[in-house]
Amino acid sequence: MPELPEVETVRSGLAATVVGRTVVAVRVTGPRTVRRQPVRRFAARLTGRRVTAVGRHGKYLLVGTDRGTLVIHLRMTGRLALVDGPQAPRAPHTHAILTLDDGRELRFVDPRTFGELFFCLPGEPLLGQVTGRLGPDALVDELGPEVLGPLVVRRRTTLKGLLLDQRVIAGVGNIYADEICFAAGLRPDRRTESLRPDEVVRLSAALAAVMERAVAAGGSSLGDGSYRDLFDSPGAFQVEHAVYGRAGEPCRVCGTAVAGTRVAGRSAHYCPRCQS
Repeated sequence: MPELPEVETVRSGLAATVVGRTVVAVRVTGPRTVRRQPVRRFAARLTGRRVTAVGRHGKYLLVGTDRGTLVIHLRMTGRLALVDGPQAPRAPHTHAILTLDDGRELRFVDPRTFGELFFCLPGEPLLGQVTGRLGPDALVDELGPEVLGPLVVRRRTTLKGLLLDQRVIAGVGNIYADEICFAAGLRPDRRTESLRPDEVVRLSAALAAVMERAVAAGGSSLGDGSYRDLFDSPGAFQVEHAVYGRAGEPCRVCGTAVAGTRVAGRSAHYCPRCQS
């Protein structure tokens, strides 16, 4: 958390509000927030840059400017907040503030401090070193059965382990891996080498459908309330969760109690009747 749907919700908010704006000041107070380059270099490179586009690959936000790219990864508890200006109350754990030329501030808040920001000039290898390790994006890249099939058969692992591997598919995390498996009718602990071609077709369709529905709902905000969008609004997809976080509760389809287990070192949830 946040996963692709949450990051995409933030991306679309940024694209609608900050493209064309110039960063006039940068303040970083979190000692871990900028760790791939010196903070002074980061601030100097970003100050004066005009935002030209906001992209995303997997869980990485890619803020293009007139000279370089600001890369943001929210990781476990990071969030971005766009506020009217310095007079807006500052949330605890605010570790970076970007002041825009219209007076608004883009703030990076991260209680667990796993998130990060860094800035790459054109031609620098760091951006490619980071994004080059990622597989195709789970939302925007075509992941039909003809593409997904070879990705599945090349790896001998559990289905959930495959979905969580960012080198295979970028953007899926713990929540959506469970939901995709349910939508495909496949257990998260199924071995990938056991999947039949028709099951790969179901998996491909489920991947696309779950991602699209979650993005349309603005992502998922869980009980801890850690994820909120750029404007401090929660997501709504959590009310549609079929299995994630619902161990012991009745399946929304068949009424069987949702089971909980561990797969690939993570919690996993599934319906013993609807998934095989």
